Amino acid sequence: MLKGHLDAIVLAALEAGPAHGYAIIETIKRASADTFDLPEGTVYPALHRLEEAGLLSSAWMTPPGGRRRRMYSLTKAGTATLADRRKAWGRFSHAVNALLGGRAWPA
Repeated sequence: MLKGHLDAIVLAALEAGPAHGYAIIETIKRASADTFDLPEGTVYPALHRLEEAGLLSSAWMTPPGGRRRRMYSLTKAGTATLADRRKAWGRFSHAVNALLGGRAWPA
């Protein structure tokens, strides 16, 4: 069910502000009540793909006393794409709910 929605989920995880990969994974896990416990091998390729598409930017940072990490941020295009994906998701989920009888998921 996650197929086709990963990019929007990653963009949404960065909406609150810049984060490194592990923090993004934890944000997704926490926000989904542990439903999406995504492996690094799923999230990092998505981050690279979204950056190449101009939807994210990244920069290396080293916090005081910490280790060097790549921090990802939404670009203006990423914010606009997230808004578009949310609209599309609203239409899609409404249609699925109509077909499934409006029952709460999972049934």
